Amino acid sequence: MAVTTKLLLAILLSVFLLSAANAIRDYQGQHGQQGQRDTRLTQAQQCRVQRLTGSQPSERIDSEGGFTELWDENEEQFQCAGVAPMRNVVRRNSLSLPNFHPMPRLVYIERGQGMMGITYPGCAETFQSQQSFQAGREPREERGQGRQSDQHQKVHRIRQGDVVAIPAGAAHWCYNDGEEDLVAVSVNDLNHQSNQLDQNLRAFYLAGGLPESGRQSVQIGQRRQSTQRFQNIFRAFDRELMAEAFNIPAEIVRKMQEDQSERGLIVNVKEGMRMVRPDEEREEFEEQGRGQQWWEEAIGNGLEENICTMKIRTNMEHRRQADIYSRQAGKINHVNRQKLPILKYMDMSATKGTLYPNAMMTPHWSVNGHCVVYVQRGDAQVQVVDHRGQQVMNDRVNQGEMFVVPQYFASTMRSGQNGFEFVVFRTSSEPMNNQLAGYTSVIRAMPIEVLTNAYQISPNEAQHLKTNRGGESFLLSPQRKSF
Repeated sequence: MAVTTKLLLAILLSVFLLSAANAIRDYQGQHGQQGQRDTRLTQAQQCRVQRLTGSQPSERIDSEGGFTELWDENEEQFQCAGVAPMRNVVRRNSLSLPNFHPMPRLVYIERGQGMMGITYPGCAETFQSQQSFQAGREPREERGQGRQSDQHQKVHRIRQGDVVAIPAGAAHWCYNDGEEDLVAVSVNDLNHQSNQLDQNLRAFYLAGGLPESGRQSVQIGQRRQSTQRFQNIFRAFDRELMAEAFNIPAEIVRKMQEDQSERGLIVNVKEGMRMVRPDEEREEFEEQGRGQQWWEEAIGNGLEENICTMKIRTNMEHRRQADIYSRQAGKINHVNRQKLPILKYMDMSATKGTLYPNAMMTPHWSVNGHCVVYVQRGDAQVQVVDHRGQQVMNDRVNQGEMFVVPQYFASTMRSGQNGFEFVVFRTSSEPMNNQLAGYTSVIRAMPIEVLTNAYQISPNEAQHLKTNRGGESFLLSPQRKSF
């Protein structure tokens, strides 16, 4: 009898616990869905765009070795996309100081060349300046200089046309060793899941910083204090504590904490910087005819997809790599997570486009992300239409301007007499577009009967609507009326 009672109590307790677990799961599911709905509603409210226009930087921060230009992330169109654009100009023999930020950043090298280091947490310093790949060869960095050996993570060569992926939280620096200014245009994705702070652009610097009064020489609209967003984090730590942490004299820590705000965020380098870069060694071997396959067999370690060795850049200038090419209209080169796998983790991508004079980009909409367009060269007439059937943009955009095309908003552009070059930063690692005109358009895919009834046109007119662009797709050449 006692055994039966205990068994009955155990069954009742199990049923009670199961019911409670189901109730908790249902509660969490309902509230989780509600939270997701609230997030989407907040984003939707931010995307009630009334007007889009080409925008210039609203703020400039001057430094010793260059300057930084910021677009206003509080501007309606940038708030809608959840991005903060910026442009850095690093002068010859100058260093953009090490810093990290809580959101991913996609960078386009508009002009110049240089070296960039991106430091990943937990990765080994696998490059040593006094060692050479070829046995018995004197390292060119060390010939006659008597420098001590130095170990560090990989240093990348960056050139005009490169798109560079900088993950959230990765410390990075950039040095201009070229003969002209290095111009880098960047978009920071404030809405990325890695950023759990707020929707404000901020960067944590490991050196340098700004004076308390700020260094803005251009300021439009509501004033923002850049000094609060770009400061050396070592300044606030206790000196003795840092000396103990690094096991170094307090005098060195004092220099790390010293107020050098007059130098800013980009500083001059007294002597040229020289460090081991495996890609230069690779170029030498390829010039000697040994080729890429030999190099990969020689140094490949099978860890290409590991975060420590993952590729962080690719070039968008090569015509042979264009995804879309038209002799009459132009070319398009997409860089997504297929070409640059690290973009999968950043959920961003980029496109480099060239429109020949008077050519068009077909009317289309982006299915899975916002588009932030930077005008690199030339001009174009841009039209954007929202879900209300109203124009939110009908402007001519010019070199140096930036504008947003929100997700699902239909847009088109026609280049001017001198052509049009642009870069699109997208908030999706695998972007998709739906086209309204051309060979692969949604209009061409519809039956003629649907078009005749939808637009009250004849079957012959519907046939022209479907097929008059022939085999042209995303890029449309200048055309005269065919009827």
